[in-house]
Amino acid sequence: MRYETFCGGIFETNCYLLEAPEGPILFDAPDGACEWLLSKGVTPKLLLLTHGHFDHVPDVAKIKKTFGCQIGCHADTAPMISERDFFRNFGFELEIEPVEPDFLIAATPGRDFLGLEMEVLEVPGHCPGSLCFFLRKDELLIGGDVLFAGGVGRWDLPQGDGDLLFRGIRTKLFPLGDKVTVLPGHGPPTTIGAERESNPFVR
Repeated sequence: MRYETFCGGIFETNCYLLEAPEGPILFDAPDGACEWLLSKGVTPKLLLLTHGHFDHVPDVAKIKKTFGCQIGCHADTAPMISERDFFRNFGFELEIEPVEPDFLIAATPGRDFLGLEMEVLEVPGHCPGSLCFFLRKDELLIGGDVLFAGGVGRWDLPQGDGDLLFRGIRTKLFPLGDKVTVLPGHGPPTTIGAERESNPFVR
């Protein structure tokens, strides 16, 4: 499976563009993602969100308006993108342009996204409703801010839970197989095997 990566915003947040049989799928929408798509001449047909933290969603409304693509996310992510003052209510001086998701996504062993079969895993702890999208045939995991190269998603933000996060990584991600490539929300790609062997948080 070929993919392209864009890193945007002050937190250097990754998003990923995959070509499904029925059109391009974008995973997450950091600041600058819309302009990146325009510069490439790519029109995404689907935008899937791994979670709703501010650095992953600032371009969601802009991408929806520009390309008219469908937006899918977890039910816990929906208020983070649809309520303008969501982050202000937690004490952050942050505001987004609100947009409603077109459909909700829950954990499932298999779901078709534009002709691409993916397993969806829910791994909270960094953020409620954190989703990982697994392409078993390609041994590829779009992981959001769950597992990084040498690290894990921070759990000290509102509604974070470190024990829940570590347990989810060990019980849901590690069994996927050591050869699986992880595309994280920040930093370089890694593999399940490398993190099982050396990640200090979940080793």
